[in-house]
Amino acid sequence: MRFIDDDIDTAPEINILPMIDVIFSILAFFIISTLFLTRSEGLPVNLPKASTSQLQRTEQITVTIDETGKIFLNREPLEVDAIEKAVRQLVLPNQTSIVTIKADEYVDHGHVVAVMDQLRRIDEVKLGIATKKPK
Repeated sequence: MRFIDDDIDTAPEINILPMIDVIFSILAFFIISTLFLTRSEGLPVNLPKASTSQLQRTEQITVTIDETGKIFLNREPLEVDAIEKAVRQLVLPNQTSIVTIKADEYVDHGHVVAVMDQLRRIDEVKLGIATKKPK
C-alpha cells in the first residue's frame, strides 16, 4: 500500500530583507554615534601658518575671534569685557589651564590684544595661539 504525500517539496529559502533592515539599522547607529565622538574646538576660522606650532594637551578652553571680530568662548558668543569672568568660572582652582585663542588671520590685531589682556589677568591661565602648519 502506498501513501500519498500531500506535502509538496519546496526548496528552502532565506528571506534576506529583515537582515538588510537590521544591517542598515546598525549602520545608522554607528554613523550617528560617531558624530558625537568628534571634539569641537571653537568655530572654524582661517588660521595663520607657523612652522614652530606645537600640539598642546590640557583642558580645552577656546576663545575664537572670527573674521568679523565677534568673540566666542567655547562656541558661545561673548563680549570682550565678559571674557575674564566667564573664563574664571571654567578654570579649576589651583590648576593651570591653557586658553587657546583661535583668531582669524584677517582680524584686527587690536581685537586679539584686547582678548589677551583680559585673559592675562587670570593667574591660572596660560595663553596659546592656534596656528596651522605650512604645507
